[in-house]
Formats: sequence, structure tokens, C-alpha cells
Amino acid sequence: MTDTALVIGGTRFIGRHTVQDLLDNGYAVTMLNRGNHENPFADDERVTHIEGDRTDRTDLRTAKLSAEPDVVVDCVAYYPADVEEAVDVFADVDAYVYISSGSAYAREEIPKREGETPLCECTPEQADSDDHDTYGNRKAEGDRIVFEAAAEGVNAMAVRPCIVYGPHDYTERLDYWIDRVASHDRVVVPGDGQNVWHRAYVEDVAAALRTVAEEGEPGEAYNVGDRRVVTLAETVELIADAMDTDCEVVTAGEGALAAGDLEPEDFVLYRDYPHVLDTCKLSALGWESTPLDEAMAATVAEHLESDRDGSEHDPGREDEERVLGVLETM
Repeated sequence: MTDTALVIGGTRFIGRHTVQDLLDNGYAVTMLNRGNHENPFADDERVTHIEGDRTDRTDLRTAKLSAEPDVVVDCVAYYPADVEEAVDVFADVDAYVYISSGSAYAREEIPKREGETPLCECTPEQADSDDHDTYGNRKAEGDRIVFEAAAEGVNAMAVRPCIVYGPHDYTERLDYWIDRVASHDRVVVPGDGQNVWHRAYVEDVAAALRTVAEEGEPGEAYNVGDRRVVTLAETVELIADAMDTDCEVVTAGEGALAAGDLEPEDFVLYRDYPHVLDTCKLSALGWESTPLDEAMAATVAEHLESDRDGSEHDPGREDEERVLGVLETM
């Protein structure tokens, strides 16, 4: 018999790749979402779309009765209440996999390890907040709900990605850097270029969700990220290699950036303290990551076919030009 999967979400980014990965591995897939975004699987008879609101218990139950899923992958549980409802409704499935986040970790250490690095606390006010600053708190509370449910016999697990990138990334964080390389032969990188913010290729995240559903242990969390961690300067160089173009990385410290009224934090994907996740636990399940050159080549190719340019993250090229001018005089 064909295994069945219910993906809550499924049309935009991680969910879209998760549906495709499940299809590629023989699953019949049902998606539950509100239908607010174009359905990339509208013409695929292997995918059933149920329109509904994941915050509505009746819609969750309807999707469960319709799909009869072996596996549930929850891509859009942003509040602890979402997870509480889901682990109750799907208490008897073979696997419920909750997408958590590396942001759930409360302490800065290298690397951050499941079961060792403490998680963020979450107050009742934070649990209901839609403020970006409470994102990690809410994800951590979702993890704890998963652990509690598993202790009561629910086959629930969590996957914690770091920054996710790849084709169809609506956040446009990496799109900014790709556009810079495509548009300019000199790219300003804040600091000394050695800052590290661990990233995860989206197809690897999708594969991790399926692997955890198939091989993971209830009550466990699994980090996911690229096998090789690269600096921001190396990221720009990877992009240039994928484009087969020359690009000079120009590093700029706080003094030089001040000439353009800029700060390091004005540049997307800059992080002062390194953020690195240990992925050995996931690898032990048989998961493997895509080589970085292959992942970046696919990411760049899709970016060039899209209309995304990352402009919402643009610190201002004129300001950067002033920085470059100052550096040339030093």
C-alpha cells in the first residue's frame, strides 16, 4: 500500500519542497492550507488539496478523515496553541513532525546541540504574540509540547532548521546577495567577512522532515543545516562561482561603514556571534546534505528565472558606494 502524508501548508517554500520530496519517495500527499497562495501542484493528480485553516480544529479533523495520513508534516505551526491542537488531533498517526527552528535555542554556544543547549522560555504573553522577537520562544514552547505529547504515547518529533535558502525562497534573504553579485563587480560585506550564520538548503530540510518521520524517535528533536558551514564572504564567492563570474568581496568594518551611515546589522544574514547547529543526530538516521556548490547552483538558477531581487533587504547602494570610496583612500 502507498504511504500517505498530510502536509499542513505546502505551497510556498519549505512546504512546497516537502510535498515534492514526499512525492519523489512514493507518498500520496494531501495539503491543508487556506488557498491564499498559488498551488504549484494543482495539475498533479497525486496531490489532494483541502482548503482550510490550520487553527480550526474542525478543519484539522476534516483533513485527517479525508487523507487518513500515516505521516503529518506541520509547516505552519507558529504558535504553541497550534502544536497543542495538532498533537491531539493527530495523536494516532505513525509520525507527526513539527517544524521548529534553530531560533528555539536560548544560549549562544558553538555548536548548538539537541538536548544539551537550553531552549528559550516562553511566557503566556509570548505564546500569543506575533512579534518577530518572540519567534524563538514560541518555537521552543512548541518543542516542549511535542516532547510532552510523546511522553503520553504520541509519535511526535521536531526538526530545527537554521536559516533556510533555496529555490522559491519568499524571504529573499539570499536573493539580496545573489542580486548584488549579478549587478556589481564589487560587493560590500560587513565586518571582516568571517561572520557565520549556519544555513540549510531547502531540499535538505524537506528530506530531513521525511527522514525523521520514517526513522526518528518520538520525543526527539533534530537539527538540520548544511554539512559545511561557510562565512558570509565565502557565501558571496559561492554565488559568484555558481554564476561563473568574477566578484570582489570588499570587507568593511564599522568605521568604514559609518561613512555610508551603515552598520553591520543593516546587511541581511549578518550575525555578530556565530550560529552553528550540530547535525550529527540527524545524519545518524541516514540523512545527507547536498554539496554546497550544487545547492547554490540550483538556488542561483531559480533566482535568475524569478522576479525576486531581495530589494527589501537593500541597505542602499549609494551608501555602499560611499563606503567603497572611503576604503579606496585608506
